Amino acid sequence: MRKSAMRESGSDRVFTVVNYVLLSVFLIMVLYPLIYVVSASFSSSSAVISGKVWLWPVEPTLEGYRAVFKNAMVAKGFMNTLLYTVAGTAINLVLSVMAAYPLSRKDFRGRGVFMLLFVFTMLFNGGLIPTYLLVKDLGMMDTVWSMLIPGALSVWNVIIMRTYFQTTIPNELLEASQLDGCSDIRFLRSVVMPLSGPILAVIALFYAVGHWNQYFNAMIYLKSSDLYPLQLVLRDILVQNEINIEMLGDAKTAAARQGLRELLKYSLIVVTSVPLLIVYPFVQKFFVKGVMIGSLKG
Repeated sequence: MRKSAMRESGSDRVFTVVNYVLLSVFLIMVLYPLIYVVSASFSSSSAVISGKVWLWPVEPTLEGYRAVFKNAMVAKGFMNTLLYTVAGTAINLVLSVMAAYPLSRKDFRGRGVFMLLFVFTMLFNGGLIPTYLLVKDLGMMDTVWSMLIPGALSVWNVIIMRTYFQTTIPNELLEASQLDGCSDIRFLRSVVMPLSGPILAVIALFYAVGHWNQYFNAMIYLKSSDLYPLQLVLRDILVQNEINIEMLGDAKTAAARQGLRELLKYSLIVVTSVPLLIVYPFVQKFFVKGVMIGSLKG
């Protein structure tokens, strides 16, 4: 047994070494672009254009960040995006729980029919033009609601949350609470929600990331720049710094504008990514338990 264990230990070591090598290569492939973006955002425009930036900032400067935050619309866009993210995520979670919990109850009559209708919307939808006309007819054009209501519920997230309720909340808890005279609403508020922290954190992050990166709906439904989210504001900044044909006669101006535009790319990526990177570590511990729902039975 000891010799067999030694031989197995040797093969395990080879397997472990190969895994470490492969994972290290994958880590470098994923990590290097992030390091490059951060380094380029703190480098001078001439160094970025000439390709001198490889790993560390070259000729460190805050020129790109000054150009970003000098625009008054950046702060406005940041506050708008924060509003859309917080309010939108709250609406998403409330609707997801309201849909997922009844579908997880075995005593809910017709849950199969409702589930079929939910899944149907994942396979078929009206498309962009009918959705636009619906938002317009509801009077939500150029309002905050046009950023919150059209994507208020994700069926996929409802299915994940329903599965969590089914596999995590014992039916005995429901029976015991009913014997004590507990209503369904109170059971949901006092028992189900406190036990559903992991899935709520994961789904909240999924929704928040979607709202934070949202720009397509803003391009379609919003006309007032005061309502623009951060992503759309930053896009406009990049567009405004593109080289026009009129500038080609002035080589110095064109080169400066091109250098600033290249520098803005990396600065904007950092500005839009940092808030989510700050939030992620606080919900990371819930991912293994929240995302892997339904993978193990027994």
